[in-house]
Amino acid sequence: MVGLKPPEVPPTAAVKFISAGTAACIADLCTFPLDTAKVRLQIQGEVRIPRSTSTVEYRGVLGTLSTMVRTEGPRSLYSGLAAGLQRQMSFASIRIGLYDSVKQLYTPKGAESTGLVARVLAGCTTGAVAVACAQPTDVVKVRFQAHGAMPESARRYSGTVDAYRTIAREEGVRGLWRGTLPNIARNAIINCGELVTYDLIKDALLRAQLMTGKRMVPGGTRLGAVPVPATLNPRLCPTDNIPCHFVAAFGAGFCATVVASPVDVVKTRYMNASPGQYRNALSCLLALLMQDGLAGFYKGFVPSFLRLGSWNVVMFISYEQLQRVAVLARTPQS
Repeated sequence: MVGLKPPEVPPTAAVKFISAGTAACIADLCTFPLDTAKVRLQIQGEVRIPRSTSTVEYRGVLGTLSTMVRTEGPRSLYSGLAAGLQRQMSFASIRIGLYDSVKQLYTPKGAESTGLVARVLAGCTTGAVAVACAQPTDVVKVRFQAHGAMPESARRYSGTVDAYRTIAREEGVRGLWRGTLPNIARNAIINCGELVTYDLIKDALLRAQLMTGKRMVPGGTRLGAVPVPATLNPRLCPTDNIPCHFVAAFGAGFCATVVASPVDVVKTRYMNASPGQYRNALSCLLALLMQDGLAGFYKGFVPSFLRLGSWNVVMFISYEQLQRVAVLARTPQS
């Protein structure tokens, strides 16, 4: 099973935009428990969890998941899912769906292929714009994932809508954009780690024909897009398939986790902090460094990688296939 074959007509920007948001939601549904476990491990040591006379401690990915199910019930694994899906529809649509269009803006006219600098700039640009638009949904998602660790009497929100209202009322509009700067830094790094790495690995696999061993005319590709006739002929592109997408997505997830884990931990702690706990993101970073040392920046690394790696695999495979479905549905059959 290699999925749908790439049509010759490349998908439009609108198709990419909608496909990216939908694919990200599919990936979130599959990997959300790992994301929740990551958040719990990242805030451990900061948020104390009183349970009778003892303190609940999370140990490892499976330990965290089993502890949550035992102490809070299975539904706790999907706490904040509504906000998470809202975030993906607004966030992934921009940072992933618009990546190719922005990449072309940074590519000099007449250039035969897109260089590394243009790819990196495109990743940083779409990541920053996406954060500016979707930051409130990220704040609410993190709060819900963290507040399930608190006793019922200490929980601040009764639902997603109540969380938006309460944060805006108690912390002002700025509260909904808490942690924007570290989140921009995180997502600029993750965007480059994910999109640029995926772009480069997929391009290399298609050029080298590593998945089938068949030779082909060399050329470039577009992220999540079908190779255009000026570069690779889609009819002669047997490697532009699910195995190719899987390998490229797995590599992208690992690279993104390695480079983004430190700023991700700071972002999570700062977003979950009570008003006045930290003066700014820098003070949160320094507090984490003083308390846990450099190892603190990689708290929850294993669930981060399991989540981000699996998320990338599901998202990119879904993204590629959704685009092909949309293009084939619009293409008249001869």
